Amino acid sequence: MNPKLKILFLCTGNSCRSQMAEGWTRALKGDLIEAYSAGVETHGLNQTAVEVMAEAGVDISGHRSKHLDELRAISFDAIITVCDHAREACPFFPGAQKMLHAGFADPPAMARDLAAQGAGVEEQRDCYRRVRDEIRAYVETLPEALGLHPQEHHTS
Repeated sequence: MNPKLKILFLCTGNSCRSQMAEGWTRALKGDLIEAYSAGVETHGLNQTAVEVMAEAGVDISGHRSKHLDELRAISFDAIITVCDHAREACPFFPGAQKMLHAGFADPPAMARDLAAQGAGVEEQRDCYRRVRDEIRAYVETLPEALGLHPQEHHTS
């Protein structure tokens, strides 16, 4: 059995996009990838993200918002930032083979904008669904898109 790749999905608050990415990766690629998520801040778990992931059959309700400092002891094969702020604020991770950016729109911000324009709850939730599905499509490309394979996993 090949060791799993360790991949960290990093976002600003570890409340929505990085949580979705961790959930999808565990569900779709759990045999190849050990997925983690964290934020450069912690904002708590976004309930709408939990709900739209459940609609797709992925339970992230047991996740919690984590600061990246909680995961410093883990040697990651790849760090993937999923928002622009995290990309700009991402510190150096010694030992990480790859640092990549896969930016996704911010569902809470999009939903707030729609609400200010008078949009209903379902239209606001559709923002989350769209990003959820975009993240799934991205995760489906892993680990090949990273140019890493489990057998290349470093053991530190």
